[in-house]
Amino acid sequence: MTSSSVDLVLLPGLWLPGSVWDPVVDRLAEAGLTAVAPALPGVDTVGPATLDDQLDAVLRVVDAASSPVVVGHSAASGLAWLVADRRPDRVRRVVLVGGFPSADGDTYADFFPVVDGVMPFPGWEPFEGPDAPDLDDAARSALAETTVAVPAGVSQAVVHLGDERRYGVPVTLVCPEFSAEEARGWVRDGDLPELARVTNLTVVDVDSGHWPMVTRPAELAALLVAAAGSPRG
Repeated sequence: MTSSSVDLVLLPGLWLPGSVWDPVVDRLAEAGLTAVAPALPGVDTVGPATLDDQLDAVLRVVDAASSPVVVGHSAASGLAWLVADRRPDRVRRVVLVGGFPSADGDTYADFFPVVDGVMPFPGWEPFEGPDAPDLDDAARSALAETTVAVPAGVSQAVVHLGDERRYGVPVTLVCPEFSAEEARGWVRDGDLPELARVTNLTVVDVDSGHWPMVTRPAELAALLVAAAGSPRG
């Protein structure tokens, strides 16, 4: 099979379609990099879906590419880490933006109530504070209009990790609403057990709230260019 020219695979966080990455994709293209946001079942396609369905969709893209960087935002950091677990020899690097990998046996993203089989976007109240100071009312309305309720088969799924070679995949942790210094402390204190075992961990700041692909696309794209150019080892 001929590998595709995809350099980066971009995974949006809860409720958001892949198009949320468009401003970053455009800037990556200007830097000569090809990035794609795979259509995730239950979000970009209509109907019930499970976490395994989303993982399979991402793995198809990764398997068709040649050593891509996999980028997960927020809860999808856990999805990116699942990809590293399933394809530790194929993923060049994992980038986690404002999120952390789930551990084996954790629930994927059961953060808000499920209603009629889905977890709706809860509105902006839970994100007041450092998450959204750079989103004005217009930006919040525009972003909320794009949201899609997350199927319970995704949010309530149990994470299964089994290949310890994932710890050898280099990881870049991008820190938006929290600082790199805070994140290093959480790793050191054992609060992030998966990251504590990663052998090549880079932690960087981005001056934004929780959605830098929306509010700081140029800055985030620059960090992703750097991550894509970093050697695997």
